Amino acid sequence: MSADWLAVYTKHQHEKAVVALLEKKRIEHFLPLYQTVNRWKDRNQRVSLPLFPCYLFVRLELSRKLEVLQTAGVRWFIENAGHACAVPESEINDLRRVCESGVRVGPHPFLQKGDHVRIRKGPLAGIEGILKQVRNEHCVVLSVELLKRSVAVEVSLESVQRLAQQKEVSQAKPTEVTRKLVL
Repeated sequence: MSADWLAVYTKHQHEKAVVALLEKKRIEHFLPLYQTVNRWKDRNQRVSLPLFPCYLFVRLELSRKLEVLQTAGVRWFIENAGHACAVPESEINDLRRVCESGVRVGPHPFLQKGDHVRIRKGPLAGIEGILKQVRNEHCVVLSVELLKRSVAVEVSLESVQRLAQQKEVSQAKPTEVTRKLVL
């Protein structure tokens, strides 16, 4: 039996607490975070927030699924027809690269249409997505189809190349996670 990456839905604002409990259980996990500044009247504070609020990823064999479900703060696995949907390892690897690259990253509305591009150079070379322009800044949006969530990464126009247009798939398979970039 092989270990798959699975998406877990948590209670609101319990992602970090769940991660701490999963560490104690020695369950491999990944919680993509981004840095932002919260502003109050009297101060500003830099905080790390989940890129996908209420979601994190675990890598385990399905025989250990109950162990995760019994963790405080965990609601359920993302499933289709009662079976947990695997998230492709390539998607997890791309998200890790983005989070560890040092580039500014943040949540972004889920996208389905746009020009397909590939980043040609820099720490994110090879990642594909949809090109979009946001407030005079160019960014690449990586989408996790299963969660219907996306993250935006700043890129320069010189670092991306356009790919041949792909026909849109009317219904994506639940286990399919696509990489999309937006400028």
